[in-house]
Amino acid sequence: MAVRYRPFGKTGLEISELVYGAGAVGGLLIRADDETRREAIRCALAGGVNWIDTAPSYGNGASETALGWLLEEVDERPHVSTKVGIDPAGSDIPGQIERSLHESLGRLRMERVDLLQLHNPVAPETGRRSLGLDAVLGSGGVADGLERMLERGLARNIGFTAIGDPASCRRVIESGRFHSAQVYYNLVNPSAGRPVPAEWSGYDFHDLIAACVDRGIAVLNIRVLAAGVIATDARHGREIPIIPHSEVELDEKRVAVVFARLGDRYGTRAQTAIRFSLAHGGVSGVLVGIGELEQIDEALEAIALGPLPDEALAELDHVYATDFAGLG
Repeated sequence: MAVRYRPFGKTGLEISELVYGAGAVGGLLIRADDETRREAIRCALAGGVNWIDTAPSYGNGASETALGWLLEEVDERPHVSTKVGIDPAGSDIPGQIERSLHESLGRLRMERVDLLQLHNPVAPETGRRSLGLDAVLGSGGVADGLERMLERGLARNIGFTAIGDPASCRRVIESGRFHSAQVYYNLVNPSAGRPVPAEWSGYDFHDLIAACVDRGIAVLNIRVLAAGVIATDARHGREIPIIPHSEVELDEKRVAVVFARLGDRYGTRAQTAIRFSLAHGGVSGVLVGIGELEQIDEALEAIALGPLPDEALAELDHVYATDFAGLG
């Protein structure tokens, strides 16, 4: 099973199509025993994965801490991305960024990260968790603070999480100040990668991937499994929606419609979802959260199978054009 690689925007980096998601939804690096964690990293790297994504909020630093010692044991280090969450009620955004990154680097036992990303949603105005456009792009805002980390050699690239208000996310993309964007795109909400009907029942991201491609911005595809809802009917309690109109029960109905149409012709449900994302040429890497060791092999097998074929995408076109046939 050989992983293929894609350009990471205009950065000059080549990124594995499969990105190891070290977050809280999969959670293996947070909850598993040390030997299982070792085996997970070994299997991913042996399969050709060259990028691991983490954040200080994943397990309150546990994910970064685990990666710190795990990656010291490997011969060839992968690229590592982490994030910074800004307190909207706080002040000195560049100071918040610098403190957060230094703490992350300490846990990761690294001198710099390959990518530092804003973790907050973006909106027209600052809210309880979201950051307004002025806080992101204005003087003394996020972009200024992240660029300072570039200048100090603490990060090689900077990015943001393109959730929140789609028009605001597009403004951030069009600013040209970021190298990458984390984009929500999956079988039950493909709106970041294709037009959807005017009466679409899901959240509409208005083809944000195309905006990224136009600007040469790399796309990390997040929530490819919709926090696990696409992959399995078993629930682990971590299926927390991060966008409107994606409640678990509603996404379960969408999943049922999709697989009533596709069946198991294209692999497991998780593999079908990964292959769907791979079929979009604007996606740089598909970020898959790992909860069990066998999920690594399952994801690598999906990569080996390649993007969904045209006939599968045509069937999905019908599903989306009918808005999942009104969900029954």
